[in-house]
Amino acid sequence: MASGALTSDWLPAFEAVPRHFFVPDVIWPGRAGMNRQSDRVVRSDEPEAWWAAVYRDAPITTQWDDGTYTGPGKGKVPSCSNSMPTMVFSMLDALSVEEGHRVLEIGTGTGWNAALLSHRVGAANVVTVEVDATSARAARTRLDAAGYEPLTVVGDGAEGFPGRAPYDRVIATCSVGSLPRAWIGQTKPGGVIVAPWGPVYGGEAVVRLTVAGDGTASGRFVGSSAFMRLRAQRTARTHVREYLGGRKWPADGVRSVTDLSPEAVADWHVMFAIGVQVPGAFPWAEVYGDGSYTLWLRDTAVTSWATVDYEPGRDEYEVWQSGPRKLWAEVRAAYHWWDAQGRPGFDRFGLTVDADGERVWLDEPGRPVPLVRP
Repeated sequence: MASGALTSDWLPAFEAVPRHFFVPDVIWPGRAGMNRQSDRVVRSDEPEAWWAAVYRDAPITTQWDDGTYTGPGKGKVPSCSNSMPTMVFSMLDALSVEEGHRVLEIGTGTGWNAALLSHRVGAANVVTVEVDATSARAARTRLDAAGYEPLTVVGDGAEGFPGRAPYDRVIATCSVGSLPRAWIGQTKPGGVIVAPWGPVYGGEAVVRLTVAGDGTASGRFVGSSAFMRLRAQRTARTHVREYLGGRKWPADGVRSVTDLSPEAVADWHVMFAIGVQVPGAFPWAEVYGDGSYTLWLRDTAVTSWATVDYEPGRDEYEVWQSGPRKLWAEVRAAYHWWDAQGRPGFDRFGLTVDADGERVWLDEPGRPVPLVRP
């Protein structure tokens, strides 16, 4: 690939395991760099559109709402996909596998990643875990048809699979907000874990961790990502009406103005930097037809909320805040910390997991990213 994601050592696997073997007949094509799906494409009805989607460098949604929605149209929440090829091969490259390595994959999905790993290290060395039984059965059928027989397990990926541990490598094709300790415990000292990691607020990146002999793990983030959450770590969002206590906005909110545009805090890597500093809070944009929008901020404890109104061309924006946490003030402080550090991208951040918990750091493990104190 022109992007460099497909390195020469993975080229034989790419050629031997074509993507179309692992794409179902009913799909919702995505667009590179965006979590947006096109309308449903059925292979028998639109073969040209199906093939174009398969060989476009973009993700393909293959299931909605844990399989309860089948179309036409789109469901509420995508729950299975075939990841964009550049992401697949970037993560496989970060895994640094060698022939004979024993690999645990969390999130079988359509089975493509498991097949690629099986070709590279041998199917007998690959264990792949999928929580959704229907997806697991379909993936198993595709793997059999392609001639690969890794151990396929239906179960909670957060628990790994101790029956074949320890592993040289662990790779997750779902995101986490807290790295399951089972993954570390089932990895050999010196082994590598590659997983998408992101805070509640948003922003996400792939982290490459090396496991030490004392059961800790540490490493850098290696690139942006946007994966579906590990099912065991999904969270339900409480509606804004619950924050307002049944009253109309702005309820008991206190008004102020800010010169920091909501647009300035909207990029994925900025959201990551904010989310690491502002735990237990998340944004939502209420978009209007004229290009303006309201940025809502809410805390997971359902105690505090804030809104910031964006209008194109303005240099001051109206803010309303309510509750013990002044969420816009926290986001603003986190943004200014990020700005003062030289506006770092994902590659300057790292993660350490040890007995004290998880810490995101900047540049080196001894520089933990500070939390914004309410």
